[in-house]
Amino acid sequence: MLNKVLIIGRLTRDPTIRYLPSGSQVADFSLAYNRRYMSGETWREESHFFEVKALGKLAESLSTRLSKGYMVLVEGRLVQEKWTDKEGNTQSRVRILADSIRIISKPKVEESSAEQSSEEIYMEDKPFNSEDDEIPF
Repeated sequence: MLNKVLIIGRLTRDPTIRYLPSGSQVADFSLAYNRRYMSGETWREESHFFEVKALGKLAESLSTRLSKGYMVLVEGRLVQEKWTDKEGNTQSRVRILADSIRIISKPKVEESSAEQSSEEIYMEDKPFNSEDDEIPF
């Protein structure tokens, strides 16, 4: 089975950092993706918002490198979180769990030169490398 997500979008807010009882960091942020398409002879645009979670070393580096407005490429997988709310109802949501994040561009106010460098942030223990992505047939 395959569970792989690649998405490019802009952060809608600064990453929120919290700590697990083990001391490990967790970063949460929201990503906006805009889709342009033709409807008849008119261009239309629709926006979609996705919640992203990063763990460990990746989360640590996000707090100092990313902020609202950054355009990033997120590579990861979908995870479903389930919990019971205060009223006893079962709740659920699907998020993107990031394996790596590449900065594509900074917000306009932070760009100081015409050159934009791409910076990639990886999770410390990546579960597989690109050679493992090959389908053996």
